[in-house]
Amino acid sequence: TMQSSGHRFRDVEHHPLLADNDSYDSSSSSSSSEADMADRVWFIRDGCGMVCAIMTWLLVVYADFVVTFVMLLPSKDFWYSVINGVLFNCLAVLALSSHLRTMLTDPGAVPKGNATKEYMDNLQLKPGEVIYKCPKCCSIKPERAHHCSICKRCIRKMDHHCPWVNNCVGEKNQRFFVLFTMYIALISAHALVLCGFQFFSCVRGQWTECSDFSPPVTVILMIFLCLEGFLFLTFTAVMFGTQIHSICNDETEIERLKSEKPTWERRLRWEGMKSVFGGQPSLLWINPFAGFRIRRLLLRGKKGGPEFSV
Repeated sequence: TMQSSGHRFRDVEHHPLLADNDSYDSSSSSSSSEADMADRVWFIRDGCGMVCAIMTWLLVVYADFVVTFVMLLPSKDFWYSVINGVLFNCLAVLALSSHLRTMLTDPGAVPKGNATKEYMDNLQLKPGEVIYKCPKCCSIKPERAHHCSICKRCIRKMDHHCPWVNNCVGEKNQRFFVLFTMYIALISAHALVLCGFQFFSCVRGQWTECSDFSPPVTVILMIFLCLEGFLFLTFTAVMFGTQIHSICNDETEIERLKSEKPTWERRLRWEGMKSVFGGQPSLLWINPFAGFRIRRLLLRGKKGGPEFSV
């Protein structure tokens, strides 16, 4: 425990602490640290997470291959192939873009080692006021922040750590994670519908000119796609519903599992959605490219290349 003349530190793992207007972002000394963090490419060096993220991409690419080259291109119906091909590939691009933004976006990490005397002086705390710091990363924990043992950081409004996106889902990237689960669920459902039509067409045509591949290979590829689509649809649809429920209730998964009593003023359901997705309802809510700036990435490169934060 650290002490000073005007305030006291307490080491805790999970506990409510500073109000929003007293958080690290509001202090003058924090602006440079936050700016430095914004100039870094956020990436977690976790072996399991990186393997899961690569598997996610490979499975989406596999689904796109089967849909495009096994089902659509051999089809004699031109417009059926074009419409479904464009729709499926657009959804796949949106899903993978959402995955990238979830994985490479800082989820709301609290700067390490900010529990210093200089920072405490800038907080202008009242005499005897107690604040809390994380004993693992030596940072002052904002309200609703939790420490992630994989990211090795305290994360604001941490919902959970997802290995499939190799990152925590927190205050700053929850929107992209919700979009990722939504688009994966949509392409999974689309793939299952196309598989149903393809099986019906192949059986009716006695597997002649059904595909450019042999009937056994076609069946194996489509069966594996059906299994993948069913599992992904089930998992992501449940996760999407859970995330929307958490946002509407203004409660993270960790807070729900630990049955933490809210010390904050909960937002109304619609206010929670606007807080996560940003502003009034619009097409930007479902656009994973919103807020992305290529120019900023180029400027980062001129500063000496990207830094990887952990």
